[in-house]
Amino acid sequence: MKRLLVSVSLLCAAGVSFSQSIDEGVKHLYYKRTKAAKATFQKIVNNNPNDTKATFWLGEALLAADDVAGAKALYQKALQAAGSDAWLLIGMGHVEIAEGGDINSAKQKFEQAITATKNKKGVENVEVLVAIARVNAAGGSKYGDPVYGAQKAKRAAEIDPKNADAPVFEGVNYLKMGGDKGGDAVQAFTEATVRDPKRADAYFRIGRIYQSQNNKESFDTWYGKALEADGSYPDTYLAYFQYFQDKDVNKAKEYLDKFVANSEQSCITDYFVADYLFRAGKYQESLDKANAMEAGECKGQPRNNVLFAYNYDRLHDSIKAKDALDVFFAKEAADKIQPDDYIFASKLYSKIPGYTDQALGFLNKAAAVDTLAKNRISYYNDAAALLTKAGKLDAAYEYTVRAVQLKKGPTSEFDYYKLSKLATDALVTNPELYPRADSIIKAYLQAFPEKPQGYGLMTKAAKIVDTANATGLSFAAASAAIDFYKKDTAKYKQQLFDAYYTQVGYYNDRLSDYAKAIEVLDSILVIAPNEPTTVRYRGIIQKNLDRKNNPAKEPITPKPGVRPKTSGGK
Repeated sequence: MKRLLVSVSLLCAAGVSFSQSIDEGVKHLYYKRTKAAKATFQKIVNNNPNDTKATFWLGEALLAADDVAGAKALYQKALQAAGSDAWLLIGMGHVEIAEGGDINSAKQKFEQAITATKNKKGVENVEVLVAIARVNAAGGSKYGDPVYGAQKAKRAAEIDPKNADAPVFEGVNYLKMGGDKGGDAVQAFTEATVRDPKRADAYFRIGRIYQSQNNKESFDTWYGKALEADGSYPDTYLAYFQYFQDKDVNKAKEYLDKFVANSEQSCITDYFVADYLFRAGKYQESLDKANAMEAGECKGQPRNNVLFAYNYDRLHDSIKAKDALDVFFAKEAADKIQPDDYIFASKLYSKIPGYTDQALGFLNKAAAVDTLAKNRISYYNDAAALLTKAGKLDAAYEYTVRAVQLKKGPTSEFDYYKLSKLATDALVTNPELYPRADSIIKAYLQAFPEKPQGYGLMTKAAKIVDTANATGLSFAAASAAIDFYKKDTAKYKQQLFDAYYTQVGYYNDRLSDYAKAIEVLDSILVIAPNEPTTVRYRGIIQKNLDRKNNPAKEPITPKPGVRPKTSGGK
């Protein structure tokens, strides 16, 4: 089948001298040169308003620049002139997705476009399938239908075994489905590099997958392949800048310079320059750059406010930083807010009295949009720490449980300790939670019976709910702890004393079993002979036992009117 659109990869490999053409505009989009792409497509449309494919790509350039309204107006006007053209239907479907509309309505338009462009043998048009896959690959995980997009990309790859665009967009759609599709994504991206060894974006995306797994050796390898395939592809430099920005600011600057040199100068490059200045500790310079952006063509860009917030925070003006973040969250599209934005907001809000709930809300949002388990574990632990500081120990326990459940492998001793301690401390305000505390502590002791911390928490939890040593909970916990502490009486001497005295109190005060109480006191004296307090208590309880065993005979009181008998009386 005759191909209507040369793939970006083949254009790059062939080194074609570009004229004003659709292919040139698509290449600009590949390199993220949005302004150049828009100018190229606009010139074609101006010369031929009936070129619906060029109109589609002009709309894609507008959407890439976040101009949803402009793309919508463009497509609506073209549809009035050309009717239900396949390319314009795909464009309008993309607009519906960008507006958060009915995904089924968008897919209906895509299906109309596919049907309208089948050849005489009923085979789908590859360009149309790839365009639909591209639309669904855009944005975050909730943008479009990645399952549908992957299916269309896979079908395009089957029809045209040389097309490298199809497996790239197939892989991107797989990534949007979640971490369990990472293997499928790598396979698709690898296929793209087989079809076109110069396909830098495919190598780059494999590297990103390994970076998400914190596998530096592997992502270095794939990023290296991306740079070797095409040193002009900017995203690889940006990825390295962001990797080093908090680790090595000088190395980050090297990659930032390469990113800027290979990118179209725009609000995006300006943003990262200002971000670098912030990371380098040049807060006032970064703030000045952000102000210049707001005063120029980048005016109104939501992320300007992130820069303001970063720098105001470091310049010790939390209120101005908070105000800037409030503007950012109000203006920015939800699918463009990054987990790091929420984390920064959480830390900032937690500094301001009365904003604990809002800080917690930001951590929840970060966990909702971040698919990496290790990051979500960090967010939940941060939430637990925030709630612990606020005295909301019950809620802190629940977040710690979430963090522990996300970890692979058996629960660690430290995690058991954290959960047991939080569950125990929460009893101070809510004793009814004792069954939960008792359960997790018992699990801790079963998993790590050689650790003393579990026994200490077990006795502490019991004492919190059995304050008067009346129900037997404290006694039972103390008895179990004694069995452990007796293994090393020198090391656990004080713990043994405390546990033994809990037994003494229960036997003496609640059961009046003085013999048992003395037996326990004698156990203490074996460890600490002649310990004064124990000796004194033993003496007191011994007297109680003697009185119990040998009660004093009471004198007989005669009943009224009755004479007591005498030995010789009549």
